Amino acid sequence: MSHRHVGSLHAPDADMAVKNARDVYTRRNEGVSIWVVEARHIAASSPSDKGPLYEPSESKVYRHPTFFDIPEEVGAM
Repeated sequence: MSHRHVGSLHAPDADMAVKNARDVYTRRNEGVSIWVVEARHIAASSPSDKGPLYEPSESKVYRHPTFFDIPEEVGAM
């Protein structure tokens, strides 16, 4: 399964950030891999850009996986 954002934290360096993330976000053994990224290295779109950013894909329904039957043995996709 792909990585997903689960929260943020403060740490003095990358090593401590990974340890803090492990302690905070994997208490119930739900994680198998952790990524930590300094906030200044994150580039994000703005919600106000939603229209121009996503509208072109609405006319390309063939890109949506609703036309395919996925076998149960494949699991989570």
